[in-house]
Amino acid sequence: MRLRSRFAVAIMAVAAALSAADANATDKSKDSDKEAPAAAAQTCRGNDMLAETEARNPQAYAAIMAAAASAKNADAILWKIEKEGRPTSYLFGTVHLTDDRVTSLSPAVKDAIKASKTVALEVSDISETATSTVIAKSAPLVMFTDGRRLDGLLSTSEYDVVKSIIGRSGMPVDLAALFKPWIVTMILSTSDCERAKVQSGARVLDMKIAEIGKSEGKDVIGLETISTQIEALASVPEKQQLDMLRSSLRFADRTDDMMETLVQLYLKRKISAALPFQIALAKEAGIGDEAFAGFQQKLIFERNAKMAAVAEPLLDKGGVFVAVGALHLPGDLGLVELIRNAGYTVTPVE
Repeated sequence: MRLRSRFAVAIMAVAAALSAADANATDKSKDSDKEAPAAAAQTCRGNDMLAETEARNPQAYAAIMAAAASAKNADAILWKIEKEGRPTSYLFGTVHLTDDRVTSLSPAVKDAIKASKTVALEVSDISETATSTVIAKSAPLVMFTDGRRLDGLLSTSEYDVVKSIIGRSGMPVDLAALFKPWIVTMILSTSDCERAKVQSGARVLDMKIAEIGKSEGKDVIGLETISTQIEALASVPEKQQLDMLRSSLRFADRTDDMMETLVQLYLKRKISAALPFQIALAKEAGIGDEAFAGFQQKLIFERNAKMAAVAEPLLDKGGVFVAVGALHLPGDLGLVELIRNAGYTVTPVE
């Protein structure tokens, strides 16, 4: 599900640099503090597509929700982590969005941050500048370097949609043919409205948590790096990248609706329905669920194991507030279960 708005914005910053438009981007970043209040006032609301599915296809909706209900530890986004002799730690699931319904933290989450000594995010610096710098240095993972082109891998009609999206985003249309499929999917994952908010200074939830931690004198660290995240995204088999892109293209005009659906799932503590819903949409586009196998393996399961390994020494000391994407929490291979299997008592808070 669409969780990577910061990647989409950063990609556009890199493209701007490649097209010699970085001076304007720099001027915009200097003015971000002045523009932030306007960004905060802007809303990016759409329609809940899962509610639409319930109304038009009850059978598909029932299958989505059954898959979601079968996932362990899917009914909370804030968890308490305890072990005898250690200060209490917490695990919090986020979505990487600026929506004020998401970024307005509950008293329980605020208290958990305040009670902790360390704040551990997926990465410690998720700013556009940091992400753009890494993407710019990762050309073989981001762009074709073997003579192939994206327009040779998609149909004419599919590539026409890509060009339209790229052009509307303010990037040179000719650059689209050089991007690998996962990059275009990241761009498609963020609506024009959300992208404008981020570019004008609005903070996604993870960044807001980092700012709160720093303002309260906490150590703010990362469980992984931007480089390893990009490597994971790029490691999904190319055919699956293409199929996921084709699925996204089918709903390219509904990005605000996609993001609204994600927000609703998050607020209702039904985040485990996000991937089954995405798979159901792909089926409507004629794409089988095998297209998401690499995404699940590389972006969720393998990263869960690595993040749990890095978090374990922190949890052993206690007093750490771990905040990662909510999709990393549920399931047999989710962080809640991995931490529990490491000998900790993990209980839901909200």
